[in-house]
Amino acid sequence: MGTTSVREGYATFKEWRTWYRVTGSLDTDMTPLVIVHGGPGCSHDYLLALEALAATGRPVIHYDQLGGGRSTLLADRGADFWTVDLFLAELDNLLSVLGISNEYHLLGQSWGGMLGAEHAIRRPSGLRGLVLSNAPASMDLWVDESKKLRAQLPRETRDVLDAHEAAGTIYDESYLAASQVYYDEHVCRVVPNPPEVLKTIEYMAADPTVYNTMFGPNEFFCVGSLRLWSVVERLSQITCPTLLLSGRFDEATPATIQPFFDAIDGARWEIFEHSSHMPFVEETERYLEVVNEFLAEVDGH
Repeated sequence: MGTTSVREGYATFKEWRTWYRVTGSLDTDMTPLVIVHGGPGCSHDYLLALEALAATGRPVIHYDQLGGGRSTLLADRGADFWTVDLFLAELDNLLSVLGISNEYHLLGQSWGGMLGAEHAIRRPSGLRGLVLSNAPASMDLWVDESKKLRAQLPRETRDVLDAHEAAGTIYDESYLAASQVYYDEHVCRVVPNPPEVLKTIEYMAADPTVYNTMFGPNEFFCVGSLRLWSVVERLSQITCPTLLLSGRFDEATPATIQPFFDAIDGARWEIFEHSSHMPFVEETERYLEVVNEFLAEVDGH
């Protein structure tokens, strides 16, 4: 990153704190990019490759959502607390604290893209460009597609998964090993996972409250409060320039992303041929190039 500055801090959100990281200076004419991580309940670490976009002079903002990473953890809260509206309010608060509410781009990955779509549907006046990366338009689509991907796993892997799920022993080492076969194919194809991805996994393991509550015990089971989530019927309300990104082997399959492309006027879609759910890790250079070109075009540069 050379001499690009990095500043970390906390934004007070109600009685809690949201940790953030600004790469580059907000005192610039270039529109800042806000990165919204996935999970729910991840940390920003696995998306750190995107800080390289600041080399163009564009400030890049990462943050850890409430309940994850370095932000306030609340392991005692239940489903009535962990809501989409909570995280939308947290994002609005961060934009305000950083003084960028009037002009910003947003890139949301996976759950972060789901949140980004919800944010854009409200048509905030300062949102200039939207990147939805590896994000499904509904949980019904996600669940249907994950079943299809799982059916393509080797028979012996499926047998292990089925047996432990029937026995209720999904935390057994052999079940976790079989699950990893799916993850290595459809979540991150860089094996072993790079340090920034392992850091996020470490944070989630330390406090899985948000993920377990909103999603479920693993990527196969969406049994949490997001199970009925969908933006399919509201997508035409997104009016800002939108870029869709996904991987050829992504657990967010083309079927999960198609509604965005169909409903958002002028939306573009780039599929990374050698990637799964983390093309910013799997095809970093190309991913950065595609995002940078899109943002520069939106900015008119």
